[in-house]
Amino acid sequence: MRLTTKVGAVAVAIAATLTLAAVGNPSSGPYGAQPELPPPQRGLLPNMGIAEPAPWGDRRPTVPHGWTISAIATGLQIPRQTLVLPNRDILVAEGKGKSAPMLTPKDYIAGIIKSKGTTPVKGGDRLTLLRDADGDGKYEGRWVYAENLNAPYGLALVDNRLYVANQDALVRFDYQPGQTQATAAPVTVTPLPSAINHHWTKALAADAEGRFLYVGIGSNSNVGERGMAVEENRAMVWQVEANSGAARPFATGLRNPTALAFEPGSAQLWAVVNERDELGPNLVPDYLTSVREGSFYGWPYAYWGPNADPRVRPHDAQKVQATVRPDYALPSHSAPLGLAFAASGGDGPFDEGAFVGMHGSWNREEPAGYKVVFVPFREGRPSGAAVDFVTGFQADGKTMGRPVGVTVDPQGALIVADDLSNTVWRVTPAR
Repeated sequence: MRLTTKVGAVAVAIAATLTLAAVGNPSSGPYGAQPELPPPQRGLLPNMGIAEPAPWGDRRPTVPHGWTISAIATGLQIPRQTLVLPNRDILVAEGKGKSAPMLTPKDYIAGIIKSKGTTPVKGGDRLTLLRDADGDGKYEGRWVYAENLNAPYGLALVDNRLYVANQDALVRFDYQPGQTQATAAPVTVTPLPSAINHHWTKALAADAEGRFLYVGIGSNSNVGERGMAVEENRAMVWQVEANSGAARPFATGLRNPTALAFEPGSAQLWAVVNERDELGPNLVPDYLTSVREGSFYGWPYAYWGPNADPRVRPHDAQKVQATVRPDYALPSHSAPLGLAFAASGGDGPFDEGAFVGMHGSWNREEPAGYKVVFVPFREGRPSGAAVDFVTGFQADGKTMGRPVGVTVDPQGALIVADDLSNTVWRVTPAR
């Protein structure tokens, strides 16, 4: 839809009256395995607030006692997800996908607010390789491994096959240990939905055998307002046969599954999902969930189990009743974009569970997210309250960073991509 000059001017005037939120310690609403959901709230516009971006300066993110954090790469071009290779090199996917066309003046206003919390740097559309040759944690080596990609996001390595989920296709590179640059153009494994691309990110995980790849594909709307025809093959996790590229729906009704990972003890696939907007600041919870084959998780008809979304017409009672309840609620609108499981197998407080990178809200007056949390697990399931692990991305009404992808390296360190300050952080346990 093309906005007229008059409508655009009105939208700008309204947006100008919205004050960027100061940072506090807000109630983040429903959280955990058994959240108590508030009633839906509707209005002309959701509350909006993003703390003003600012450089880190002398600040650093805050980590638990006994851990340290350092910037191992700066000056990147919108780092999204990372992959630790067998020789401990780190690949960083850098890029920014295209935005969907606006439908209403409200979309235009929201776009203005969201843009205030993002970097002005152009997306790199590339993979950058980082190397710490002497093991001192400083990653002095840096190369462009592959370029001219199309908003790369998800990464997976199976033997000597490196898979990259661009916004429009799942592609494959031949990889040789120790190489610093791809030696040939990528081969397309299978195209991915890319028309409109309201949610452009394509999450990726490979099973332990390397037979199947799993791709998270977000919806083309908030709650089906563009019509369901444009949602074909979207709001779901695909299963892709690695050798042939044959793809099929694995689980559906997931509005925007932004990161996928296998829990190491059970080999169960898990996802973090960005849920719908405009039902209030504490509804609907984003979530962490196991992804079960053939299951339907509700979008757009229902949320958090069989809770019907009153905006969706026609109402589909069968779909509502078929909705699977997710496993673990995360703060509403916190925008989880990263997921990695601890791999140490020890009995420390961060040795069994899931790290979740929360990019942060834009549509609540007091921000939620803007941190990395740890959800403890026991016997393959969430087992307690989430613990703040990396915080301090906001302070004094300013935003210095926004976490995206998280990855655990073989030494037990956590790698965090920060797409506001264009930094990759490494959080290291005490030795």
